[in-house]
Amino acid sequence: MHLTLPLLTLSCLLLTVSACAPRYKGPLTDHFNGKKFINPGMPERTEGGLLKWLLHRDKGPWPDQPDAFVGARPATRIQGDSLVLTFVNHSTFLIQTSGLNILTDPVWSERVGPTSWLGVKRKRPPGLRFEELPPIDVVLLSHNHYDHLDLPTLKKLVRAFNPLFITPLGVSYLPKSVGGQTTRELDWTDTLQVNDKLRITCTQAQHFSNRGIFDRDETLWCGYLLHTSFGITYFCGDSGYGPHFKKIGEQARLVTGGEDIKLALLPIGSYRPEWFMAPVHVSPAGAVQAFTDLNARQAVGIHFGTFQQGDDGLFEPVDDLKKALKAAAIPEKQFLVPKEGHPLVFR
Repeated sequence: MHLTLPLLTLSCLLLTVSACAPRYKGPLTDHFNGKKFINPGMPERTEGGLLKWLLHRDKGPWPDQPDAFVGARPATRIQGDSLVLTFVNHSTFLIQTSGLNILTDPVWSERVGPTSWLGVKRKRPPGLRFEELPPIDVVLLSHNHYDHLDLPTLKKLVRAFNPLFITPLGVSYLPKSVGGQTTRELDWTDTLQVNDKLRITCTQAQHFSNRGIFDRDETLWCGYLLHTSFGITYFCGDSGYGPHFKKIGEQARLVTGGEDIKLALLPIGSYRPEWFMAPVHVSPAGAVQAFTDLNARQAVGIHFGTFQQGDDGLFEPVDDLKKALKAAAIPEKQFLVPKEGHPLVFR
């Protein structure tokens, strides 16, 4: 028997309600008002903007990609000061350095959403096969959106590796819900000494959170600074452009006694239409400005090419990034666009 439309709608509503995050409880700060987290100084999004966008969407083309590349099995460990970065998809990267294997916002599912059938379908396969991953030590989760925090993937990671999950405030209940036994929640500017090879600093981001329709901004969002023998690697997570990027660059130098960020992973996709997306999703031009604000030596683009969430087409983020780099007189080799499954080596 097929579900009727009202029953299907009710089922979807119940799913989104049941997915809501439990409310975080903690002391008041400049970004937590006792009930919800906020973005200090962020301009308000246009009232009714979501409905306006959904009614007038103008999606750029995403052609089929039947020959999408899947990379070879990564090295088990990368010792020493070199860093090997492999783009899996969207905001998922395998970071290997100092004998450590770190995953960012891991997603291997076919769809991202409340269920395997309700959500956004991927347009490209993951650049690495899950079964060929090396032993994963640490998983960084930037916030609770489905395209960054995929519970089926976390469950597989728990079974295979039982890694340390690091989350912003209020988010650790999700890896715990699938058996994750080792988790740490961090607030902006908190620093965690994982071991003698890795220290992590939680950084501000300009975004929002929710898993359902009634839990908007009840958990925090963030980025991370990774301090290793390679130097400082910055994983932005998801963010609109704002003055926090300059503060993060200053924060990195303060923590290290003057050392700049060596490698910055910055989002470049899901930014159209900019009148609606700009507060929470940085554009390629904004990413170039963030790269300048951070005073980073090298950048790599993230958050593009996998899920069609904004109206930008498949090739627009890369094309617009090249234009922005040219306008800023920054060589393209300083802000690389990664290819899934192809390891990038930084020494």
